Amino acid sequence: MTDRTYNILFLCTGNSARSVLGEAIVNNLGGGRFKGFSAGSQPKGQVHPYTLDLLKGLGLPTEDLFSKSWDLYAVAGAPKMDFIFTVCDSAAGEACPIWPGQPMTAHWGIPDPAAVDGSEIEKRAAFRNAYAALENRIRLFLSLPLGSLDRMTLQNRLNAIGQQTPSSAAA
Repeated sequence: MTDRTYNILFLCTGNSARSVLGEAIVNNLGGGRFKGFSAGSQPKGQVHPYTLDLLKGLGLPTEDLFSKSWDLYAVAGAPKMDFIFTVCDSAAGEACPIWPGQPMTAHWGIPDPAAVDGSEIEKRAAFRNAYAALENRIRLFLSLPLGSLDRMTLQNRLNAIGQQTPSSAAA
């Protein structure tokens, strides 16, 4: 077992909800072995208030979370990413920057909770659902024996995790 820390970048278009949730979950569950980051191709400039409310309600820190461009992580001196997960379909289809170090990538699409129309209860439920789906996938990822998987097997596992829903966690 290695003592190295793996950096994980969650990408979305607006970097206000799903990618920020991914960052917070990894930083909560990663146990110092994993460090989460988030960014967007067209950042909204602020984290969605329901994202912050949900994380605070779960007792997770929010003070370091902010909406930022993915360009921040594609420049010299930026943290080297080991894994990059797109969590929205639009970001998955965009031409991404060239990431230093050739990180492993996968698409873990999650419906956008910020796009939900309806009552406040329905909107907040959408944020909880996005959180649950991401937490499930991240737990599966964190349980992988990274040191013993070859790159192709690891890529297949990352892709399979992206297909998981909270009800299919037993896979």
